[in-house]
Amino acid sequence: MINIKILFFGMTSDLVHKTELSIPLKENAIVKDFKIALVEQFPTLKNMDSYAIAVNESYATDEVFLKNGDVVAIIPPVSGG
Repeated sequence: MINIKILFFGMTSDLVHKTELSIPLKENAIVKDFKIALVEQFPTLKNMDSYAIAVNESYATDEVFLKNGDVVAIIPPVSGG
């Protein structure tokens, strides 16, 4: 198992009522596995149309492998004016 630190920003922190937490994932987990585990733990995130994932401060695709100690940020859509 690996341990991942999650940071929630904006609307995502409102939906899960947290700004950060840690979760265990299986070895060789990819971002897609992480997203599935996250929605299982926080079903309210299913209601979001989209959100970006950053791993260690770099945007990540679903195929990026996660390592023990990685910091994953959940970034909601941002609108500007």
